[in-house]
Amino acid sequence: MNAPRGTVAAIVAGHFAAAFAALGMPPFFPLILREFGGGHAEFLAGWLYVLPAVCVAVSSPWWGRLGDRYGQKALLLRAQLGLAASFLLAGFADGIGMFVLALALQGLVGGTFGASNAYLATVVSGERLSRTLTLMQGSARASLMLAPLLLGSAMGVLAPLELYRWLALLPLLAAFLVWRLPTPPRVPRTAPNAAEAPPRLRGLLALQAIFVFSTVATFPYFIVFVQARLPEASTALAGLLFGLPHLVYLLAAAPLTLLLRKVPHSWVMGLALAALAASLAAQPGADTTAALVAWRVLMGLAMTAGFIGLHARVAAVSRAEQAGRTFGRLESGAKWGGVAAGVAAGIVAGAFGPQAPFYLGGAAALALLGSLCGTRWHRTRSSIKGVA
Repeated sequence: MNAPRGTVAAIVAGHFAAAFAALGMPPFFPLILREFGGGHAEFLAGWLYVLPAVCVAVSSPWWGRLGDRYGQKALLLRAQLGLAASFLLAGFADGIGMFVLALALQGLVGGTFGASNAYLATVVSGERLSRTLTLMQGSARASLMLAPLLLGSAMGVLAPLELYRWLALLPLLAAFLVWRLPTPPRVPRTAPNAAEAPPRLRGLLALQAIFVFSTVATFPYFIVFVQARLPEASTALAGLLFGLPHLVYLLAAAPLTLLLRKVPHSWVMGLALAALAASLAAQPGADTTAALVAWRVLMGLAMTAGFIGLHARVAAVSRAEQAGRTFGRLESGAKWGGVAAGVAAGIVAGAFGPQAPFYLGGAAALALLGSLCGTRWHRTRSSIKGVA
């Protein structure tokens, strides 16, 4: 499968447009709650932050199966239009209840990341699919970096809820791009693939969920950690340090993909997890801005290499006839990993301070590394016994 570059570019651009609001607005939830007159803005904001992710985790596998049945283009159109509808509902919300409903709808009928990946898996395959998935992850990282900055600036002119109404135009534009794309030919399911995929996919789901857990665990309390560790650091500097690993991903993804293309993905994942654990363990001890910058850069490189290795594994198990099922479950697993990280980080930060989530993420990365090494050792022993 060799889709034109324009098709891949349209999917990536459409996802960036949709993710811009979905990832950029949550930091401003406390402002929205104040508009409603809520007295517990911080508490409710935390729950609202994870609500769409939980809904995506629940609904993605079901949407993925429908995509395999009715076509990935139709389901991607559904995701973009559903996102637009949820943004419009949020924009016209007249109370907390309606706003909560809009966020739940965003998760239940959105899911553009999984739907986009499923469409891509029907038009590209193999190494090109792996590179494309890495590019899609870059789209999410770019949204995570740029959206809060640009939307925060726009709020000098528009109220947050009013901004939601304008942001609904972005997924509508993305839906138009998808509508113009070709409909991939239907691929009949075959019994061998159906029987072969689940065990490999289950292992991949666990791998992705734990990897996401380890990278996300520090997100909720990073700004608080920087302000406590480096009192001289401004809020702007803390925000820059937060986004630094994502910036590294954007800069390093393409060259690292070329550099690591001949390296077995198990080695790539192993090295990435070791570097990730080291960077997470070292950041709480960084006593200067320069030291923290260095460890954040290493974290970004480790995160980038980890996703490259992960995407190589995904491409290896992906089948066009099961693309919806595969990427629906993968998105669900990633969301559950992120939700678990947020909940666990809240518990350990409350008990041991804002530096604790770093050790939590590092421990998860080390546990995953140990599991991968154990699996590899078991396979090597089995191979040796088979030869003997």
